[in-house]
Amino acid sequence: MKSLRLSLLTIACHSALFPVYAQDKSPDDIIAEPQISSDDYERITVYGRQNQVVKNSGLATKSDMSLMETPAAVVIVDESLIDSQGVSNMQDLIRNISGVTQAGNNYGIGDNLIIRGLGANYTYDGMYGGAGLSNTFNPTRSLTNVSSVEVLKGPATGLYGIGSAGGVINLIEKKPEFVSQHLFEAEVGQWDTYSFMADSTGAVSDDVAYRVVAKSARSDGYRDLGTDRDEVYGSLKFDLSDDQNIMLSVAYINDSIPVDSIGHPIRIYNADSVDGKTADQVSGKDLVNDPNGNGVQLSDEQRQQLADSLSNTDGQPPYDFGHNGLISPMAKDNEGEELRFKLTHNIYLTDNLFLNQQLQYRNYDTSFARQTGAYNYVYWERNGVINDDPRAPLVEDDVLYPYAARRQEYRKVSADEESWQYFADLRYNFDIGNIENELLVNANFEDRTIRFQQYSIWDADYVLTDNNGDVTYQGSLPYIYDIRDPNWGEGDFEDYDPLLTSNYNKTVAAWGVGVQHVGYLGGGLTSRIGVAFNEIKQTYQHLGVDSRYSSSLAEPQPEADTTDNGITFNLGLTYMPTDDISIFVNHSKGRTAYSVLGDVTGSEADRDDSESISSDIGLRTKAFDDQLLASLVFFKTSRTNVAYSNPDYDSSQTTTDIDPYFYDGSEDTKGVELDLNAYLNDQWQVNANAVYQDARDNQNPNSSGYGQRQKGVPYVTASTWVTYAAELDLPAPVSISLGAEYVGQRSTNSSSFGIPDGYVPSYTVFDTAISYDVERYKVQLNINNLLNKSYYEKAMFLGGLPGEERNAKLTVTYRI
Repeated sequence: MKSLRLSLLTIACHSALFPVYAQDKSPDDIIAEPQISSDDYERITVYGRQNQVVKNSGLATKSDMSLMETPAAVVIVDESLIDSQGVSNMQDLIRNISGVTQAGNNYGIGDNLIIRGLGANYTYDGMYGGAGLSNTFNPTRSLTNVSSVEVLKGPATGLYGIGSAGGVINLIEKKPEFVSQHLFEAEVGQWDTYSFMADSTGAVSDDVAYRVVAKSARSDGYRDLGTDRDEVYGSLKFDLSDDQNIMLSVAYINDSIPVDSIGHPIRIYNADSVDGKTADQVSGKDLVNDPNGNGVQLSDEQRQQLADSLSNTDGQPPYDFGHNGLISPMAKDNEGEELRFKLTHNIYLTDNLFLNQQLQYRNYDTSFARQTGAYNYVYWERNGVINDDPRAPLVEDDVLYPYAARRQEYRKVSADEESWQYFADLRYNFDIGNIENELLVNANFEDRTIRFQQYSIWDADYVLTDNNGDVTYQGSLPYIYDIRDPNWGEGDFEDYDPLLTSNYNKTVAAWGVGVQHVGYLGGGLTSRIGVAFNEIKQTYQHLGVDSRYSSSLAEPQPEADTTDNGITFNLGLTYMPTDDISIFVNHSKGRTAYSVLGDVTGSEADRDDSESISSDIGLRTKAFDDQLLASLVFFKTSRTNVAYSNPDYDSSQTTTDIDPYFYDGSEDTKGVELDLNAYLNDQWQVNANAVYQDARDNQNPNSSGYGQRQKGVPYVTASTWVTYAAELDLPAPVSISLGAEYVGQRSTNSSSFGIPDGYVPSYTVFDTAISYDVERYKVQLNINNLLNKSYYEKAMFLGGLPGEERNAKLTVTYRI
């Protein structure tokens, strides 16, 4: 195996902190026999650690590279931080990573996260983990079988296939160990929350090790948004020789999670329609009817009643009605079932030539019913008409309902996604003079097949007519007369004459090859040059919908396809003037499918793939005998080549000389990120991060929303977590932790819905934990939202999802 030159200090830290590696052959580990020197040191793991602060990651380059030398923005959350915070899912973990936030327009389905305002690619050990690429169904990823989480910001298409523009969220799964270890963990908490987890690993023989992790969890949940989740993970590792091993792993997850697509909605009051007067400044006389007699005509008493219902913040933040929500009994939990098989092969062909291969099959089946529309219209002049019905206050039998929800729609979705993925990475290490080199040649293939169906039901605002103007369909859902105390329809979804509105098969297949060179040039310089070629083919077959919904698409359509290809690249340079300071620059380009669900019929079959560009300038520093690592990164990341409609194109006429789409739209985010992780001494541990980012929608210059802030992306987020190990004359210290998270104001503005000033307010929450770990036992109490602050944790389409009130969780762990 290749020798690495490491300092005596590094070897000392490794020997003191990780003696278990001397016995343990982990899946990616090939451990040398004795005779270790400072100039001849065998590699520990692909993702090695030099001490308690994670210093190495292969995520950005797929090579054994210190973060101090890596010319890319990478953040790592290790297992100890995950455990101390008591987090069990990705939603709660992102507080530890700068630039990773909840997506705007979040419909409450699974892990809808973004990196630097753009989409995220989810992977398990580098292999596809579901969703991304504008996918509207999405699993919720737990951390049960996860030992750490790595995030690479910016495109990495050449290394990870058809990923999203924002970057990669990589979950490192637990691996088999040859040393027997068994762990049992029970949790109890607020809202009838409880779970039990078992984790067992050990040797089957001298050359075979296993690991089994299983967990069952239940919770009624805050606002009755409960979870029901069972998961099992199994893996076997075979050491075929000192230089070769294979691992077979399987994962099965079955969960049921309610969907809140609306949260607390913003009341639609448009101040621009009343000469800029805010909601607390108007009277009934200001809320005039349409002078041309169009729209809903209100009496003087009704206009005053409407004015009296307004509060000073209507039209801006969500309307707060406490623990209630607009989650109908007809809504159905997101019931997901996921199955993954993966085969991993590692071999050192020579001392300097290493091959890693991974083959994965993944199937995800899901079904749910969600309420996707329920708008409370108060006052709005739209297209020159005031309160144009049905975008108007609800009046029935001369009775005004100022808090009514109109234009309701429920969507019942079933989707089945099947994917195959293969990656091969061949790394060659060689020296030329005094320059150490790593040459990586990689190839990848992936194929995703998606079967998608959707049925919809509406209230009476939805009317379809034939060519003669006769009504062929009208929604039959009852109106919600008061969002504060909803009157729900009785019966089931099927009782309201649903229409089949989506019905298709979609495949996205891609292959790519790439080459990357990393050079340790001397003088503190490290370079990285990577170039890849990839091709993406999409096919779409429309299988027919309800003729009342669309007569032209009632019958199945011929399969359409589109193919696009191109070059992607990564260019980076790191300079280390001292061992404790590094400066890096990085410029990269990615290519990806625009959407895994979008159709490619008609003229759209010729559209190009979406692309992405990212530029970074970063500073890293380490201190306290390598126990502190901090980074500061200035960035600009864009999703480019985004399509938008040409207003001069008319599909009903012969306009062959006019392109139907432009491809120069973009979504752009620029800002600065700070991440710090430190084990200052045996008593103090600190994690802190912050970001300022300005995310803008520059997709369609013909749109009124051009240049506006990306929905749901705050300008500023910041978080810290501090742990102190108190010596109290006990057999072991008592660890006390305190954390704070700040999320700035998030935009939910929508000119097309009459709330151009809509937003979700900023918030700060404090969490704390206390734990005692002695011998085989660990007891930990986590208290979240310590000050019991009311806040909105997610920005929804036209509202906000309320965050949890104060809650506690007790965890008891027993180890054998």
